[in-house]
Amino acid sequence: MEIIEATKRGLPVLQADGILEAGGAAHGFSTRLGGVSQGMWAALNLGVSRGDDPDHVRENYRRFFAAIGADGARLATANQVHGDKVRVVTAADWKQDPYERADYEADGLMTDAPGVVLLIYAADCIPVLLYDPSRRVAAAVHAGWRGTAAGIAATAVERMREVYDCRPEDILAAVGPGIGPCCFETHEDVPNAMMTGVSAAALSHIKALESGKFSLDLKGINASLLERAGLDPKHIAVCGECTACLGERYWSHRRMGNNRGSMAAAIQLR
Repeated sequence: MEIIEATKRGLPVLQADGILEAGGAAHGFSTRLGGVSQGMWAALNLGVSRGDDPDHVRENYRRFFAAIGADGARLATANQVHGDKVRVVTAADWKQDPYERADYEADGLMTDAPGVVLLIYAADCIPVLLYDPSRRVAAAVHAGWRGTAAGIAATAVERMREVYDCRPEDILAAVGPGIGPCCFETHEDVPNAMMTGVSAAALSHIKALESGKFSLDLKGINASLLERAGLDPKHIAVCGECTACLGERYWSHRRMGNNRGSMAAAIQLR
């Protein structure tokens, strides 16, 4: 599978060709292009806690959902805390307005309920969308470095297996835009956390630098975790673009700090 870009209704989105071909689920990753926000949030900010005009953000959502073919009447979000909890979304979690705050903490959402959009937010962290066309189950995962070290992508696959009887070999995965190894340089605490948490899955994606720091490929680690969880490598699409490098296309916390918007990743069973 591959991540492809398309401009739909004037708004560019990233999608996995395999999920598109499988049918049954609307999905996509946003960029920062094509919205109506102004000032430091221009143009497509989907973050509800960034200080942007709520009417602009709601219009951005309307455009994003239209571009990926989703019906935004029912939404599910979470208070993301950089952990490894994956929540089963039921009708009790549905809302109509992205500004209606969830009353639970999680960094992954999954459901077999058609019609509800699972939403996660990122601005350098790694967004992962999962879809099982056989069992008709979808999941959305936010994997920052802490969530990656905790193995949240693999946890989501295991939860799909436990709760919905999904077979990992049937699951399609899209790893969206996030910070790349070119820009994610850290001190030894981060690679140490990776080796403690996911060890072998991380080893080939950590590089020691002459500066004494380390470069990490978070997208590569998450893809390795998905493979180790039983996914067919051909069923994993990885976006190669670095959000910190491409400031004209993506929001980046590392590059911009708090003066920024947020991207979103979304998936909805039809």
